[in-house]
Amino acid sequence: MTPSPKGTPDPAVRAPNLAPRSPLSRGGRGAWAFDLDNTLYPARCKLFAQVEVRIRDYVAGFLGLDSAAAYRLQKVYFREHGTTLQGMMRHHGMEPGPFLAYVHDIDLSAVPPDPVLDQALGRLEGRKIIFTNGSAEHARKVMERIGVARHFEAVFDIAAAGYVPKPEPRVYDAFVRRHGLDPTATVMVEDIARNLVPAAAIGMTTVWVRESETQPESGLDPPDRATLAAIDHVVDDLALWLSDLTREEAT
Repeated sequence: MTPSPKGTPDPAVRAPNLAPRSPLSRGGRGAWAFDLDNTLYPARCKLFAQVEVRIRDYVAGFLGLDSAAAYRLQKVYFREHGTTLQGMMRHHGMEPGPFLAYVHDIDLSAVPPDPVLDQALGRLEGRKIIFTNGSAEHARKVMERIGVARHFEAVFDIAAAGYVPKPEPRVYDAFVRRHGLDPTATVMVEDIARNLVPAAAIGMTTVWVRESETQPESGLDPPDRATLAAIDHVVDDLALWLSDLTREEAT
């Protein structure tokens, strides 16, 4: 199966081959930027559902709202600002540290170790970096739980971004500068389609792990035509897709 050309992605495509667009096909000089939540592990684990409840409870306590009103505000800020955190900081002067510590204090047992992903990442050429709107500590805990932490050289988290979240374009520029990346030799893997638009704009190859965005509780509208035009590849199961890709690269 051949990949959909950029600008005409097919949302029905499952696990297309990255070659020859992949920077890895040019001597392994590329890098991989992976989102964390609902990307390295499947959205069906419902781990982020725990985070969302804790975000709601923190907003409720901070602003003196009932749970329903806090949840509505949480979703408004997520849509308008990329994260609830950014909305709370901008409109209510909330400090990010206590918020991040509280919302990421969750039970990780819902996420199983993933030996298929571990093996695929071990075969995958190129640098590997986590690029997340969450905290570095949360990312480390999740990676350890999955069993893949050894494959990643760094975590670029919300603090490294100055608490400005994806999809703000300047965050992608900061990410590229911090890690000395060539965007045209970088693949970005992300579960929220809109977060891939700035990546495509600076020349990254984009991979949408679409499972979480198709869940009704995501609170996200389906990607529009402009967003889909920024997506090079659509996958439903990252571990299996990477496993297939790395086996093909090895042959």
